[in-house]
Amino acid sequence: MKRTLGVCYYPEHWPEAQWTEDAARMKALGLTWVRIGEFAWSRMEPVPGTYDWGWLDRAIAVLGAAGLQVALGTPTATPPRWMIDRHPDMLAVDAQGRVRGFGSRRHYDFSHRGYRGECAKIVGAMAERYGRNPHVAAWQTDNEYACHDTVLSYSDAARDAFRDWCAQRYQSPEALNRAWGNVFWSMDYAGFDDIGLPNLTVTEANPAHVMAFRRFASDEVVSFNKVQTDIIRRHSAAPIAHNYMGNITDFDHFGTGADLDIASWDSYPLGFLSDRLEMPAEHKQRFVRQGDPDFQAFHHDLYRAVGRGRWWIMEQQPGPVNWAPWNADPLPGMARLWAWEAFAHGAEAVCYFRWRQAPFAQEQMHAGLLRPDSAPAQAFDEAGVVARELAAMPDVGTARADVALVFDYASAWAWQTQPQGRDFSYFRLVFHFYRCLRRLGMNVDILPPDTGDLTAYKMVLAPGVATLSAPFLAALAAYKGAALIGPRTNSKTPEFATPLPLPPNLPGLDVVVARVESLPPDVPVPLAQGGQFLHWREKLEGGAAVVETTTDGWPALVRAGDIHYLAGWPDDATLDRIVSEAAQSVGIDPDPLPEGLRRRDTGTHRFWFNYNAVPVEWGGVTIPPAGVHWHEL
Repeated sequence: MKRTLGVCYYPEHWPEAQWTEDAARMKALGLTWVRIGEFAWSRMEPVPGTYDWGWLDRAIAVLGAAGLQVALGTPTATPPRWMIDRHPDMLAVDAQGRVRGFGSRRHYDFSHRGYRGECAKIVGAMAERYGRNPHVAAWQTDNEYACHDTVLSYSDAARDAFRDWCAQRYQSPEALNRAWGNVFWSMDYAGFDDIGLPNLTVTEANPAHVMAFRRFASDEVVSFNKVQTDIIRRHSAAPIAHNYMGNITDFDHFGTGADLDIASWDSYPLGFLSDRLEMPAEHKQRFVRQGDPDFQAFHHDLYRAVGRGRWWIMEQQPGPVNWAPWNADPLPGMARLWAWEAFAHGAEAVCYFRWRQAPFAQEQMHAGLLRPDSAPAQAFDEAGVVARELAAMPDVGTARADVALVFDYASAWAWQTQPQGRDFSYFRLVFHFYRCLRRLGMNVDILPPDTGDLTAYKMVLAPGVATLSAPFLAALAAYKGAALIGPRTNSKTPEFATPLPLPPNLPGLDVVVARVESLPPDVPVPLAQGGQFLHWREKLEGGAAVVETTTDGWPALVRAGDIHYLAGWPDDATLDRIVSEAAQSVGIDPDPLPEGLRRRDTGTHRFWFNYNAVPVEWGGVTIPPAGVHWHEL
């Protein structure tokens, strides 16, 4: 499939006389896709039951006449003000019991059935009208599920839906009490209507209750999304996407993705570096205008898995954003680098956000390809360069990696529910392993936790997965390659109890986790072979072969056949050593890279990306700051 560029556009924000000129400039720049509509409900349905499609008909016609393809968003992330009058209890409630009101966006509760009905009406009306429009070539459901902490709601609607969910899952209060261990602290329930939500308790709520509520809340997002996809498919054959975000684990994206054709995500490298990455200050300072060298790639690989091979960037940062603690201006060249890195990881389309910077409302400080006065901003010319380069290059394709990394959303909920150490984060742990693989020059495929076939990979890593699935355990038992499992893997049942036999309970591995400890930042555990464990350490007992030990004599890494278990959170150098040795044992040659330089192989090309603000010499080639270099394989 040919790779393409696009842009996010809001025709309702601009005079209609300007649309034709905008469309012509988009086409001349080399853009293919234009996403519209996702925030325009009040203009589509200004009063209940009365639709105004004229302006949207004309906008789609103008874009189509210019040779552009439309990705049409459903507007359910921004219900209009009159909706609150019809459904005053549709607003979400935070964990402190405060109603989250009207005046911005995402002001709805996923569990409110009345609001779902309103969503079905507007999506149905849109799908009927535009489902066979030749210019509408893709759809987007809603916008950024979970943004602004909007998955968990503690409303009456959520409570009632959670009770129904519990009744379906457990079938009887007695079964629920057993599953949750409610005999502890006299927490037994006589009926499902007695169950409340796990907030505003005197001390921590039962972790099994919290985990069940997290599963329920994720299921609500999945079912909310499915209402829309089912309706759209009745009227349109165009593919359907949703735009996920970076470092968001509030719901199971694999579950939502099962009802979509394309996974997309909104890539804001500088905003995420400032706002969502736990990294030392000197690291953030070094990459303040470039973004973290691995954060974007991690999500490219994750959403390639969520989309079962099909994925887009729906929003690509072009300049300073407005929402991070600090909002730096990208280094010249980064808008080009970010796009090419996405294409090298298999993206079908990269859409810049947005066409023109808005001079009003909440996002007026958020840059676009154009300034508010319609003059080109820095990224405008860089997008044009990418478009010309794409036109000159054959499809870069994708290639299966030799290495796989398991990612599990439920594990993020588990370790948020019971971190045991203040700085224990599942995302941070998995990203730590991913960064190691990238530093060593490896391509990575990310796998869902229910993967049942590992035969395509020479090496598989599964750190921190709270509960290994039956399909994955079966695949692991048959696996012929290097498997690196742990730390803290397979240490909970699905109902959040400590399993018996004790963890990790891996095929053929004679070892149990006898004790664990979380480590303050200034109390590392040294390893005899060099390096140290940070954050987390486990004390193992059993007969498995010991590969590495701590200086106090406990096993740090054990193995049985192809399965290795890691009993702590290694620092960077230690993890690099352990992963390199495992890789070499299965015929993978690590290629350690200079800081800030990253590599990605496709089916046809090898790409190099220089995230540094200075040139890097590598392989006889000088790659400039924010530079991209490639050659055919």
